[in-house]
Amino acid sequence: MTSNVIFEAEGIDVFYGTSQILFGVSVAVTEGQTLALLGRNGAGKSTTLKAIAGIAPPAKGRVRVAGNELQGRKPHVIARAGIGFVPEDRQVFPEHTVDDNLVIGAKKGPQGQDYWNLARVYEVFPRLAPLKDRMAGRLSGGEQQMLTIARTLMGNPTGLLLDEPSEGLAPVIVESIGELLRKLRDMGVTVLLAEQNMHFCLGIASDAVIIDKGQIVYRNTIEALRQDDAVKSRYLAL
Repeated sequence: MTSNVIFEAEGIDVFYGTSQILFGVSVAVTEGQTLALLGRNGAGKSTTLKAIAGIAPPAKGRVRVAGNELQGRKPHVIARAGIGFVPEDRQVFPEHTVDDNLVIGAKKGPQGQDYWNLARVYEVFPRLAPLKDRMAGRLSGGEQQMLTIARTLMGNPTGLLLDEPSEGLAPVIVESIGELLRKLRDMGVTVLLAEQNMHFCLGIASDAVIIDKGQIVYRNTIEALRQDDAVKSRYLAL
């Protein structure tokens, strides 16, 4: 892994209306890293991802993608700069086939990268291949989650923002999603993974950041966090 920072938030404040959700949040993900952003429900995980993606623009602070300052820019501009956002609620196109969903997401990366295409996706996501002609609305929750990740990769992003990929899925499907994320990590894909489930992140992420009440309260390796019962008990729903 190199020390190149792919995307980062620095000292960001985010409001929803008059309610402040994030307070000076700073987080950075380097090239090839999988970083877990952990916290209880409502702690600010999803808002942090949305702020980086431009969906919840910060009122204060900076957002950088590959060194370029992009705070205040529209989400499509940030996406074109190399950020791929996988939302918690998946948002597949239900009346379109798996193949159509993937083609809809296809574009070259910010430097013209064209690594991810249909052939590559079906190689990395073999469970989707026999489903390519099925309507996305008829897929299981786990299959829709895989499709959403695959569709985002079809945009050849520099890095991925993954929001609660294990949420609401059966344990056997969660295991499959974990295997997929380990595969992407081993391929060098850069990921910021927002999760409540620390155990899901073990073996996937190298490092962990905990957010609580809109503020970063902990930074360390995922292994150090696994052994820190006091921090887990205080900040995580285990």
